[in-house]
Amino acid sequence: MSTPMIITISVLFVTAALFVWGKIRADIVALCSLLVLVLTNVITTNEALAGFSNPIVIMIPALFIIGGAISQTGLAGSLSNTLLKLAGNSSYKLFILVILVTTLIGSFLSNTGTVAMLMPIVVSLAVKTRSNVRRLLMPMAYASSIGGMMTLIGTAPTLVIHNALIEAGYPGLEFFTILPAGMILLVTGILLLWPLTKVLEKKGDKEAGERKSVVKSPDQLASAYQVIDNLYRLKIPANSPVIHKRLSDLDITKRYEVVIAEIHAWSYTPLTRNITVRLPEATTVLLQDEALYVIGEYEDVLRFAEENGLKFMDEMGTGEVQKPKFAGRFKFDEIGMAEVVILANSHLHNRAVKDSGFRRNYNVNILAIQRKDQYIIHDVMDVKMQAGDMLLVQGTWEDIDRLSRLETDVVVIGQPDYEASKITLSHKAPIAAATLVLMVLSMVFNWLPPVIAVMLAAVTMILAKCFRTVKDAYRTVSWESVILFASMMSLAVAMEKTGTSAVVTNGIVDTLGTYGPYMVLAGILTATSFLTMFINNTATAILFAPIALQASASLGVSPYPFLIGVTIAASMCLASPFSTPPNAMVMSAGKYNFMDYVKVGLPLQVIYIIIMIFALPLIFPF
Repeated sequence: MSTPMIITISVLFVTAALFVWGKIRADIVALCSLLVLVLTNVITTNEALAGFSNPIVIMIPALFIIGGAISQTGLAGSLSNTLLKLAGNSSYKLFILVILVTTLIGSFLSNTGTVAMLMPIVVSLAVKTRSNVRRLLMPMAYASSIGGMMTLIGTAPTLVIHNALIEAGYPGLEFFTILPAGMILLVTGILLLWPLTKVLEKKGDKEAGERKSVVKSPDQLASAYQVIDNLYRLKIPANSPVIHKRLSDLDITKRYEVVIAEIHAWSYTPLTRNITVRLPEATTVLLQDEALYVIGEYEDVLRFAEENGLKFMDEMGTGEVQKPKFAGRFKFDEIGMAEVVILANSHLHNRAVKDSGFRRNYNVNILAIQRKDQYIIHDVMDVKMQAGDMLLVQGTWEDIDRLSRLETDVVVIGQPDYEASKITLSHKAPIAAATLVLMVLSMVFNWLPPVIAVMLAAVTMILAKCFRTVKDAYRTVSWESVILFASMMSLAVAMEKTGTSAVVTNGIVDTLGTYGPYMVLAGILTATSFLTMFINNTATAILFAPIALQASASLGVSPYPFLIGVTIAASMCLASPFSTPPNAMVMSAGKYNFMDYVKVGLPLQVIYIIIMIFALPLIFPF
């Protein structure tokens, strides 16, 4: 055994042990393995970094961005509502539905693309049904691999053995040749995955509680400060005297004791209706047909409307007090709300709101104040602020973020830029849907190379402003998954370069060949499954295809059960987070560690191997 081979095997076992230990992040362990292989001259620098240029590694961040856009635009929520009608409130029905839908889509689309498309939908479904997302995401990743076992185009290892058969002079696979084996995998997975994922539930519940946010959303803030209860929408008709007047000339706040929170205007194209939202400033000029979002006592707002010829846009409410009930909502995609706490010894203490300088220095309005259990929403401009007061501020997300960074006498609760990234851009949902459909069609019909189709879709989502900012798009990427997958490819290169893989595979065939085809099939399935835990499944299929052909020739039997066994074992490696891209993609979202995959995936993987040892010869006789 050569020194490079000894080093490679040592790195392999140490890496696996560190993954199992789980005290060091998986991507850091993978990077350390890469560095050790380079520093010991087992592989060159170019060989070590080749994984980072692999098309799959390039696709993973782009697919995360596409998945983020599906979620950001509300498309995931809409699709999840449709599926929710079928599943009801049953977590088990939802589990079955996720498995079936994922398998169906994965039959015609790459498993990586399938997971990217469905992951935000499954997360949304889990939240709405209060199901444990950890019991859904890992089975979804596994189901995407099962889908690849249904058709010829479902996964790359199937195409590898298809080409190997043709090159060896055998008829290639038909489109649905492996469907019977895929159906066995599907039924087995449905029966076993639900009880197996039970081990994830307790930890998932604990983590879910730990991750529960204490920061209120903008909608929750508007409700908590009773802004909605005192908000009225007034439209400026053609005969109103305020048209073309500046707000500074009207002096609305002082004359009527009301505050204009927002000004909405509408523009129309043949296909869409666009809403422009702006904050009121002293120099703002009011225009015909604009809507004023006014906060104040109803009597004051009514007087303001009557004296300036403005019309209420909402219907009169019912009950003892007859007044218009706000039927609209704030648009938080550009203009947001946040809570601000005034610190002790602040220069703002005992200073009136109108003298705070928030409007002048940061272009931010103070809409309301919470002082202990009391909410102050009327005549706010004249209220003197106190240390410990919570202020409800309104402005563009950029201005609120600037206030957070530059104003030393206050603390903005939460992270404004992060809260802004949660706002659903529902008007962009049609663009996201169309882009997603075109990407899927391109991959199914090979209009473009898959990596180009995915990158084009991701860039389109960004340019079409399916995210508020490019920063929001990058925030959706799980860089841990990307680094993990790319770094582990260096170990695959080392195993092939040093002959470690060949020694393992040839040893199995030589040892088991005398015991007949069933034992050789068992050995090939086991070896393929084992190596795929550390090597990309496509590379494993390429490595084992000629060995399977050689084994069948030496035994004088059909190569089909051996080769199809190779693609199944390579594709259904479930006990490792980096054996397939889908396993890596759900790792961060599900907060899984290496041992979670071992606990759930390894038993199922072993059962699959045992079943296939007996099922494959029945479907594809020796």
